[in-house]
Amino acid sequence: MNSEMGNRVNFDYSAGMPVDPDVIDEMIPYMTTKYGNPSSLHSLGQEARAALLDAQRRVAKLIGSADPGGEIYFTSSATESNNLALRGVALRNRKRGNHLIISAIEHVSITNVAKYLQLRGFKITILPVGADGIVNVSFLKDAIEPGTILVSIMHANNEIGTIQPIEELSSVTRSEGILLHVDATGSTGKIPIDVARLGIDLLTIPSNDLSGPKGVGGIFIKDGTPIEPIIFGGGQQRGLRSASEDIAAIVGMGKAAEIAEQRMESDGKRLKKMRDKIIDSILGTVEGASLYGHREQRLPNNAMMGIFGVEGEQAIMELDKHGISASTGSACASKNLDLSHVLEAIGVEEVERYGTILFSLSRWNDEKEVDRLLAVLPRIISELREISPIWKFRDRLEEFYAG
Repeated sequence: MNSEMGNRVNFDYSAGMPVDPDVIDEMIPYMTTKYGNPSSLHSLGQEARAALLDAQRRVAKLIGSADPGGEIYFTSSATESNNLALRGVALRNRKRGNHLIISAIEHVSITNVAKYLQLRGFKITILPVGADGIVNVSFLKDAIEPGTILVSIMHANNEIGTIQPIEELSSVTRSEGILLHVDATGSTGKIPIDVARLGIDLLTIPSNDLSGPKGVGGIFIKDGTPIEPIIFGGGQQRGLRSASEDIAAIVGMGKAAEIAEQRMESDGKRLKKMRDKIIDSILGTVEGASLYGHREQRLPNNAMMGIFGVEGEQAIMELDKHGISASTGSACASKNLDLSHVLEAIGVEEVERYGTILFSLSRWNDEKEVDRLLAVLPRIISELREISPIWKFRDRLEEFYAG
């Protein structure tokens, strides 16, 4: 076994984050002694109720909500939050219209809900994006119809890292009286979010992506937004999301949000420095390498690289032998062999989509780990290209795609 395996390096934090030790410490009492149900009237229940309200306050502060108790809801995951946003708005507003707009690079928890709604009579328009992954505001204007009730655009893409001009897009939706949902799973805690300034009506909020626990998520719903529940039961959380609240997980998410707010600026600068070192080094030393997504308008922790003539899966396995973890794209889409719909949307040719490597960093990384990656990656690529027919016949392939 490679001696490096005992000291693993992770550059696949988009797939999952460790729970911050301070988060765990704050959660433990609510799994042991403070186990009350927040719906109970006695002191044990009210203690849990107070913890829930405090978590709402912490999450609200992170995203700029002025009404924690009336605008922050907890779910089981960001996926459930996306479902609630699309299905809840669509079903509640069906008499007003049946048209929804999403972008071509949304997460599968948006695209699959859109397909579900389409099968039930809703019309879905998919907005194209440019080569850098950015939604053109004029395309949104052109797509709006009299029956448009909701636009859903992710804040930052989990694969290519591109950050969308949400404020410009929301100026269109607000002028037309259309609700705007933003999936901020990839961006919350990494870049500033102010729902009021950005003009957002609904915002999906993660937990684990903040180094909080899995099994919990959140959603901001602007006061007065017409929406109906998709889960029915005892009427918890003002009737919009029934089920006894998992107070320990909610407390953990609240603590993670607080830590993210405190560390965002300093972590962002450090991550950007490491991100740029990876990007500049690969582009400067590896022939046929490319960067996907906008060069500057991207998440500080994201480096999505294309390595022509190398299969991404092989590169990941070779890196793994050196004790380094990375990925070929979205963790949620890795269960099948379909090529990335995000890369297809930005115009990456099919043969090139096989050669992608995503390096997603977190505050747990340091520059020594980046140096270790950059020391072994060029050699791995060179060795894989020696047995690659795509690399061997690259000139002919370039001629073919050139027309």
